[in-house]
Amino acid sequence: MNMEYLSTQPYKGVRDFYPEDMAIQRYIFDGWAKTAERFGYARVDASIFEPSALYRAKGQENEEMVNEQTYTFTDRGDREVTLRPELTPTLARMIAGKRHELYFPVRWYSIPNLYRYERPQRGRLREFWQLNADVFGDNTIACDVDMLVYVANIFKDFGATLDTFVIRVNDRGWMNSVFDSLNLTDEQKRAMFLLLDKKNKITAAAFDAEAKEIIGADFTLPSPSADSRIMQTVNILHDLGITNVVIDPAIVRGFNYYTGLVFEIYDTNEENSRALGGGGRYDNLTEMFGGDPITGIGFGMGDVSMVNFLITHQLLPENLTPAPTLTILPLEEIAAGEAIKIANKFRAEYIATVVDATDRKLGKKLEHACDDGIKFALVLGSDEVTSQSYTLKNLFTREQTTGTAEELIKKILS
Repeated sequence: MNMEYLSTQPYKGVRDFYPEDMAIQRYIFDGWAKTAERFGYARVDASIFEPSALYRAKGQENEEMVNEQTYTFTDRGDREVTLRPELTPTLARMIAGKRHELYFPVRWYSIPNLYRYERPQRGRLREFWQLNADVFGDNTIACDVDMLVYVANIFKDFGATLDTFVIRVNDRGWMNSVFDSLNLTDEQKRAMFLLLDKKNKITAAAFDAEAKEIIGADFTLPSPSADSRIMQTVNILHDLGITNVVIDPAIVRGFNYYTGLVFEIYDTNEENSRALGGGGRYDNLTEMFGGDPITGIGFGMGDVSMVNFLITHQLLPENLTPAPTLTILPLEEIAAGEAIKIANKFRAEYIATVVDATDRKLGKKLEHACDDGIKFALVLGSDEVTSQSYTLKNLFTREQTTGTAEELIKKILS
């Protein structure tokens, strides 16, 4: 009988995480968490499900995003549900729901898994994890500056230097004032923001032609004045030593809820010259939930982009997969319970211990333990069980120590 076997490949655009993959992910997540908490952020999370209306509520771009780039379905209660493509609207909902119980400013971070239905490519998958960090209730320049100092320190804490990445900044408030001075309609503004968002991907001639078609005249971006908020922000950052921050009028970010500072981080290595993350100020996002708006600024970057950056700059440590410290190797005459009883004495002292009771030859077991990076081995025979005296072998130095379980525990922990 012929049988059609299922594929061993995962769904397109998602990943399986084997131990070595999980070790890398854990290394990155732990690093993200450590830096966030050093800057005073508290960790939060929420469900992967949200009512689709949450994403449709802020205009045409968001409507298109829900229709074309999300996993959206109708549940059994006839409710339209979306797997979260980002976390910022969820955080705005959470803040609005607890606004009378929170003391502002609020600093929150999270590492959620997110979902986008789009073509998988380098640095972009359909399911991914993302670092999010947001500050609510503080619309000062100091808050903008501190957010970018925090962003720079994320990379520095992984061993990166400032020349390996650049932070490109702009101000959508300033851009809106430029467009207002040209008497552009809301539709023209929207078209210009979309054009600016792709400015670095097309030729200068193509950009000029499209801009002229939108506004009916030649278009040249003015420079921000010395006393503008964006110039003050950049100057303060440079004074603080964050010198890889530059103003780029093409940085506008895709979502139309941004109202002020916007920024993106780029790898400076040509082999990985793509955006690593970004964010900006969104001062009106909580309005959709009623009440006075609560100002906010947020940042996000994906785990895939972080891995690519660390690999490109040779910053990813080797041998991240954790290995047990000790392996117990019982001989054939030893009952299973005896080996596990001994193992549990070491585990009780937080020494990672495994039992290899397979019928492989002892030499092969020791060889396998060395390959796995296990430091110590204890061969358990009937004499050891009777005397309760064991021989501990250091598989790296070949040193052997004999003693009770308690004495060997002290040896391992010393």
